[in-house]
Amino acid sequence: MLKQLATFCCAVFLAACATSSAPPVKVTAGVLVTASGMTLYTFDKDVPASGRSSCNGQCAVTWPPLMAAADAKPVGDYSLIAREGGGQQWAYKGKPLYTYIGDQSPNDMRGKGMNGVWQVATQ
Repeated sequence: MLKQLATFCCAVFLAACATSSAPPVKVTAGVLVTASGMTLYTFDKDVPASGRSSCNGQCAVTWPPLMAAADAKPVGDYSLIAREGGGQQWAYKGKPLYTYIGDQSPNDMRGKGMNGVWQVATQ
C-alpha cells in the first residue's frame, strides 16, 4: 500500500512538473493560439538566430509577448528567448510569439498583416 501511494505521488508530481513548463499554446486549424484561444503572431523584424525580441517598450504594450514561467524549459519546436528587462518569452521555431491588444475574442485575427510585418503564427 505504501509503495502504491509513493508511486502515485511521484506520478502526480511528474505530471505537474511537465505541465508547468509546457508552452501555453494550442493549434486551431493550423493557427497557434494561447490556451484561452487568442491568436498568436510573429514579428518579421525579429531575427530568430539572435535569440532576442525586437518588440520592446510601446511595441510590447500593443503586441504583448507570450511570456514563460521562470522554470519553463524548451519543448520540441518551442524555445525560450530572454526579454529586454528580464523574463522569458516563448518562441516557435525560433520566432518569438506575441498576442495583439486589438484582438478581443478567441479566434480574432485583427493583427494579421498589420504594417506588413505582423504574421499569424502557423504550424
